[in-house]
Amino acid sequence: MRITALIVAAGDGSRAGGGIPKQFRELGGKSMLLHTVEALLSHPAVETAQVVIGPTHANLYLNALLGLPLPEPVFGANTRQQSVFNGLQALARGDAPPDVVLIHDAARPFATHALIDRLLDALNEHDGAVPGLPVVDTIKQVDETGRITATLPRAALRAVQTPQAFRFPAILDAHRQAAESGAVGMTDDAAVAERAGLEVVVVKGDPANFKITTMEDIARADALLMPEDGA
Repeated sequence: MRITALIVAAGDGSRAGGGIPKQFRELGGKSMLLHTVEALLSHPAVETAQVVIGPTHANLYLNALLGLPLPEPVFGANTRQQSVFNGLQALARGDAPPDVVLIHDAARPFATHALIDRLLDALNEHDGAVPGLPVVDTIKQVDETGRITATLPRAALRAVQTPQAFRFPAILDAHRQAAESGAVGMTDDAAVAERAGLEVVVVKGDPANFKITTMEDIARADALLMPEDGA
């Protein structure tokens, strides 16, 4: 079974500051993107990684990877959904498309082997699998004025992470259906899969697999990734 990581790194990441997109910022002596790529490629079942970048990020990408041999990057689009679809189409055009794809955000450099194992195990019985954490806060649904319209049962809610694992032909077809019908704005691939009627299961997520969004997140990740000897 061929497994490929599709890493989405096409955003501007402006909330993290620093003057360049956050995925190219340095953490612990290496770029965030390189940490993320290496985390997935270090898993013995993951054969390669395809990165999706912004159209103006080619030089940043080359500098960030420090010569790591990967396929040519794919250019993304204005939305995450379209960027992922561009990446999936590139994989489909390759000489040997994967059987399974792990779709992952470049801003999550802490995906572990155990997390990936749980996702791959779930694919034995399901079309897709995503990691999720129980919601500990009370969640309110509001209208456009901020008025509360419902209190959602948090026992049935999960905060979803990436990587999200899918059988490749199924998620490619789901993205094609969404694109052809003009369905846009979906913020993760599980939503695209759900829309197509695929069976997606949530597996145990990892609190350490947090998404780097703000300057505070950058500082936290940098401290975690800094070599112990300070080199």
